[in-house]
Amino acid sequence: MTLKAYTSEFRYNLKLAYPVMLGMIGHTLVGFVDNIMVGQLGTAELAAVSLGNSFVFIAMSLGIGFSTAITPLVAEADGEKNIEKGKQAFNHGIFLCTILGVVLFLMILAIKPLMYSMNQPFEVVTLAMPYLSLVAFSLVPLIMFQGFKQFSDGLSQTKYAMWATILANLINVVLNYILIFGKLGFPEMGIIGAAIGTLASRIVMLIFIWALLKSKEKFKPYLERFSLANIKKSILKKIIDLGFPSALQMLFEVAIFTAAIWLSGVLGKNPQAANQIALNLSSMTFMVAMGLSVTAMIRVGNQKGLQNFKELRRIAFSIFLLTFFLDIIFALFFTIFHQELPRIYVDEHDLLNQVDNFEVISIAAKLLLVSAVFQISDGLQVAVLGALRGLQDVKIPTLITFIAYWMIGFPICYFLGKPEMYGSVGIWIGLLAGLTASAILLYLRFNYLTKKLIHQTV
Repeated sequence: MTLKAYTSEFRYNLKLAYPVMLGMIGHTLVGFVDNIMVGQLGTAELAAVSLGNSFVFIAMSLGIGFSTAITPLVAEADGEKNIEKGKQAFNHGIFLCTILGVVLFLMILAIKPLMYSMNQPFEVVTLAMPYLSLVAFSLVPLIMFQGFKQFSDGLSQTKYAMWATILANLINVVLNYILIFGKLGFPEMGIIGAAIGTLASRIVMLIFIWALLKSKEKFKPYLERFSLANIKKSILKKIIDLGFPSALQMLFEVAIFTAAIWLSGVLGKNPQAANQIALNLSSMTFMVAMGLSVTAMIRVGNQKGLQNFKELRRIAFSIFLLTFFLDIIFALFFTIFHQELPRIYVDEHDLLNQVDNFEVISIAAKLLLVSAVFQISDGLQVAVLGALRGLQDVKIPTLITFIAYWMIGFPICYFLGKPEMYGSVGIWIGLLAGLTASAILLYLRFNYLTKKLIHQTV
């Protein structure tokens, strides 16, 4: 095929993807705002937010990964024009997401004392403990929101979750400012104020998307007459069979970045704070690729429902190519501004913490150069993973992600991340290796699978 056969899809791909991108970036902006505001309090507070969120990120990855099972099932039903099948996927999916949100919250409460035995700075752990409890509870509304979001995405209606996320971010910014610094008569609550802002914004986000979808004609056939009596074991099993491997895929990736936070904590509070800055910035660009991953899920799921595998492959490759072009831009951005970006997070003119802040900026700048290199690998691996989820191929990709991150990436992180080796930069070189291995292996899987499906239908 000519290049135009792929680039001609860019406009529609972006039309579907940009609300998802903005919505996903919105999730990251909650952390971005928290980090900037908390960073003004000191490097210990920033490191505490990083440590607390590392536990939440692991649980969140399970919940969000699991919820992605809803999108391809709804997209396939939409391709078949089967409303009842789509309704069943949504009802069973939101039921499971609610249970999962509660379980994940209770799980974090049970394991959070582990922070005391992780060789982290005691000052950081003391600050992180109360912060973690509140942010963990916010997982309940967040995972429920994801159920509604993935359902809406499956019907190619990606903008509603975006509006909900924008509203949540506005609320989070206002509450953070008031509660962290003690404005408008409220007490100065520090990082606890940031946690309350996150929790409140996620509750509002859930209520808003539920009310918004309920008011739209397209969604009414799917949202009416929900009853626990209609929950069927066979459909639950189908969603779990698809959702659990997807959750593991996301877990394996998020867990290695979480391990990077913990390994950085062993190096000290300043390397941990620098790691958080680089991770937060990298997460922003990753959410663009996540938007394209959801687009791949939707469009591949639609074509699977139509059994048009040649068109499926062409559309998927158009998304991979668009991801590649965008990630080159991000790589250049990080390379050019690697010295300036960390200064957004800490006050280099704060005389009391000036030495610490300069060290954090120096380390974070080096990490952003490594991040610039892995932009392409990170973007492509998640885009291909979305296409494979659209095909409902999840078991082999789960094995691939485990091998890439934990048999290739983590050993390199651990070895090169030692203080006598390359420290923080060595940890991120390991992340680069894991992401690159994942991108290559997942692409080979998609290429093999689609050629096989095309051959079978000829």
